[in-house]
Amino acid sequence: MIVGAGFGGMGAAIQLKRLGLDNLLIVDRESDLGGTWHVNHYPGLAVDIPSATYSYSFEPNPHWSRLFAPGAELKKYAAHVADKYDLRRSMRFDTAVESARWDQSAQMWEVTLAGGETVRTRYLLTATGFLSQPKMPEIAGIDSFGGTIIHTADWDDTVPLRRKRVAVIGTGATAVQLIPELAKEVGHLTVYQRTPIWVSPKMDFGVPTPVRSLFAGVPLTQRAARMVGTSILEVMMVSGVLHYKEAPAVNRIAERFCLAHLHRQVKDPELRRKLTPSYSFGCKRPTYSNDYFPTFTQPHVTLETTPIDRIDETGIVTADGGRTEIDVLVTATGFNLWDTNFPAIQVIGRDGKDLGEFWRRERFQAYEGVTVPGFPNFISLNSPWSYSGLSYFTTIECQMRHMERLFIAMRKRGATSFEITPEANAAFLERMTEKVGHSVFALGDCAGANSYYFNQHGEATLLRPTSTLNALREAGRFPTDDYAYA
Repeated sequence: MIVGAGFGGMGAAIQLKRLGLDNLLIVDRESDLGGTWHVNHYPGLAVDIPSATYSYSFEPNPHWSRLFAPGAELKKYAAHVADKYDLRRSMRFDTAVESARWDQSAQMWEVTLAGGETVRTRYLLTATGFLSQPKMPEIAGIDSFGGTIIHTADWDDTVPLRRKRVAVIGTGATAVQLIPELAKEVGHLTVYQRTPIWVSPKMDFGVPTPVRSLFAGVPLTQRAARMVGTSILEVMMVSGVLHYKEAPAVNRIAERFCLAHLHRQVKDPELRRKLTPSYSFGCKRPTYSNDYFPTFTQPHVTLETTPIDRIDETGIVTADGGRTEIDVLVTATGFNLWDTNFPAIQVIGRDGKDLGEFWRRERFQAYEGVTVPGFPNFISLNSPWSYSGLSYFTTIECQMRHMERLFIAMRKRGATSFEITPEANAAFLERMTEKVGHSVFALGDCAGANSYYFNQHGEATLLRPTSTLNALREAGRFPTDDYAYA
């Protein structure tokens, strides 16, 4: 049973089918497949890394319309993958999972669905995504607002915005895409910024038809384009962020590149100051845009950096007593990773061990970002230390490779159950902790970042602090004796 029908869940299903395990049930609380690309449809939605790298390496899509494809094309690609690999017949939508409990005597997982139905499964895989639990801002009086409130993850296309007074709370990666689009339509836009974001130029362009035809006819050319894109992301992420101790100059170059972009687009020194991050590049996820900074130079757009004191029926009041009347409030406040997303459902393993309580009490941890001691036959596809590089598909394919090696090892032993040993998990955790000590998260100035990379313990345990090549290599070579089998 796989919980989640996004790209992670579909990748896992494809790998299980390759291994001959095709008695699958894939459940999703939403009405269709695609995960974040089904749920999100706010104006300006697009992938924020080159499209050629944001896809399965074994299922390239030569038909992306742009270098950074719009969200609708990612949704279409998800549907194509599900059809080609015959996954839809295993999918069940509008099905929320409430909890899962390991039955030791039966060596099975008992999964409880909303409404009380239970499903028993030999293996349980959670693919609920990293950004699946929307976070609303905790601001006094927000419930009293008499206008319309929209979270970016629950966008309502029926809400009229033309010539309206609109406020946006948040300036993360989603807001960077959304704000320029809103500014084209609304009467006045006020953006409430707590933390500026590092923004670099977006080298975006339409992919010409001859190039798409070349990609379709000669797949090697698209693989080359993918390799180039991946290499650039690797230099930026691995060298500049994860290997900050060894290559601090790369991080400084990235900062200067972003600052030069800001200086070119914003001439007002006070506005530039407000838009300049005070934390090191990489402490918070950076993004790309050619339109974000210029939006704030428009006369009907206001950037507000004074903290919000409260919200009332008709507007927002800041800490200095300033007040802005609004009709619509847009919350681009992201997702709650560390309180509700890890895990997104209650998972009870061996001897009543609660996964959420374990992570919050004992530190967030997962062997190779996949398995946790005390949870037999359980694979968590969105785990601490699992996100590798900048493309989610790198993470997915690392986990697919890990699953292949694990299930083959189990089959060779004539076993039906697996569980990572505490010793192997502890050794992996120690190694990752040592490596993250070389990163910008430990050595840079991240105090003002307000980054979701950091959990309640102050540890940056979301990203795997190695290169993607290392992650792929270890996924196919980890010692199979690190697991106990039965």
